[in-house]
Amino acid sequence: MLSLPQYPWDAMAPYRAQAAEHPGGVIDLSIGTPADPTPAAIREALASAADAPGYPSTHGTPALRETVAAWFRRVRGVPDVDPDTVLPTVGSKEFVAWLPALLGLGAGDIVLRPRIAYPTYEMGAQIVGAEPLAVDDPAELDEQTLTRVKLIWLNSPANPTGRVDDVARLREWVRLARRIGAAVASDECYAMLPWEAEEVPSILDPRVAEGSHEGLLAVYSASKQSNLAGYRAAFVAGCPKLTTGLLNARKHAGMIMPAPVQEALTAAMSDDEHVAAQRRIYAARRFRAKSALEAAGFTVEHSEAGLYLWCTDGSGDTWSQVARMAERGIVVGPGTFYGDAGQGRIRVALTASDSEIADAAERLRSPLARVAWNTVG
Repeated sequence: MLSLPQYPWDAMAPYRAQAAEHPGGVIDLSIGTPADPTPAAIREALASAADAPGYPSTHGTPALRETVAAWFRRVRGVPDVDPDTVLPTVGSKEFVAWLPALLGLGAGDIVLRPRIAYPTYEMGAQIVGAEPLAVDDPAELDEQTLTRVKLIWLNSPANPTGRVDDVARLREWVRLARRIGAAVASDECYAMLPWEAEEVPSILDPRVAEGSHEGLLAVYSASKQSNLAGYRAAFVAGCPKLTTGLLNARKHAGMIMPAPVQEALTAAMSDDEHVAAQRRIYAARRFRAKSALEAAGFTVEHSEAGLYLWCTDGSGDTWSQVARMAERGIVVGPGTFYGDAGQGRIRVALTASDSEIADAAERLRSPLARVAWNTVG
């Protein structure tokens, strides 16, 4: 039996119960599960492939792989993705959690992840007995430590902070990884939701990769851009050597995206219009939520892209902020779930309905709420 920490979201049970006591009901702005309908064209593609009696391809259909490669060219500014390096995955979390195992990492190896980060990067290292190490700057690492680094996780736009890494920063990590012989996996799942960032470059961008995808993996999910979290539809692409090995391992392990979902993902990655429409919806929700949080005394930090607002009331304590939000019937994500450096912050998701976001904003903006907040804070 793997000895892993308790799943962090279980600790939210008392705060959810507290929020449920609010006369207006609970508004859940915590986990960030999409709330809007899956686009009709994607549902139609799923239904059209529902008669699927045979085993699907672990590698994905040629149409899916070609579509993803075309998407990289059209949307991400990456002209040279080989369709053979595209691998569909059963959601991105599955891939994040099992990548160290599929790469053959183990005791003595180091997996780097950002200081404030999606916790599954660390769990993947723990599953195989590797050492997870939180670091934001390559200059922090001494040469002896670097000899043990085998996998570097990057995340831009970042969950939970919404920070975006520019070309120069990404290129610095790529050069380091190639010098020490480590793989780089870049989680880019929020790339289609830029707000204040001038651009959101991919790890496979020619300016970053410098003419080769060697050692590089771009990880992407359609959950955010297309409201497909329930489909578990994601993919990875990049280094031919790495993806060939990953494909072989995934065949052995039976890690296969269902055939109807492959068709749905093909439809999703073929159509940019629904992505733009969803982005407009989130932009309006973000404006309303951000304005209300600032009116209530919060400072929103980073958050230049993605589905979340990373904020603080200045008290320095995450859990007091979680509790105060619960008093208003609002459930948020504790910053400490994303590492010790998240202390004093909370994460507020934009994935509720328009009416729920409006209600949450009203609760935060009301004079009574502001007085109570300032009194407790």
